[in-house]
Amino acid sequence: MAYLSEIWRYPIKSHGRESIAEIKVVAGKALPCDRLWAVVHENSTADGSQWVACHNFSRGSKAPGLMAIESYFDETTNRLTLSHPDKKQITFCPDTESDLLIGWTKDLIPDGRSGSVKLIRAKVSAMTDTEYQSITICSSSSHNRLASEMGLDLSKKRWRGNLWIDELEPWEEMNWIGKIVQIGNVQFDVIENVQRCMATTANPETGVRDADTLGALKAHGHQNFSVYAIAKNNGDLRLGDKLTVLD
Repeated sequence: MAYLSEIWRYPIKSHGRESIAEIKVVAGKALPCDRLWAVVHENSTADGSQWVACHNFSRGSKAPGLMAIESYFDETTNRLTLSHPDKKQITFCPDTESDLLIGWTKDLIPDGRSGSVKLIRAKVSAMTDTEYQSITICSSSSHNRLASEMGLDLSKKRWRGNLWIDELEPWEEMNWIGKIVQIGNVQFDVIENVQRCMATTANPETGVRDADTLGALKAHGHQNFSVYAIAKNNGDLRLGDKLTVLD
């Protein structure tokens, strides 16, 4: 039976990922502390007061080196620790020490790209890639099938998903659009497929582009991997929770 095998959150959009074992879910909201902050570049006027599209932020599709950042967020102290294979680890408060992050990531932004300016906190809604507060559900079987077709040992971290489900049929999740799925005691409206970008071509261990993930998806007639969903009720998610597709 299909079950929840991994939970990930991304405290700063495109700047690190964190694996967790359980999390509380709030109806209609992104996962707690997921995309709570984002890095504004020099050509953006975003201030966190409202949702804006991802092109306002420094992100992995334009700066692949960012894809290799790992993070740990201590909610009790509001301090975030980031690590990167080419850098010394840093710990800082994202609300008051934005300059530390901007300096730390400066050489990860390629020449010719808009430079990072400041870190902003979402005041109304998380900085998800969708205007609605989405949670991304991914299938391990679909990932493994695509990796096999490419002949590569791909990391699932490329997809920046929130919830990973094991024991599905490959690409089964693409048939969930418009349906309700239940994981543990939380129900989700499945809204649409996730159209993927250049960020997935970068190796999450090195930050170097090394795989034509988009070409592999296009061989299937689309550029989609995983689905966006909205939580219908408050609840708790834990590793091992079973998934059921509801009529």
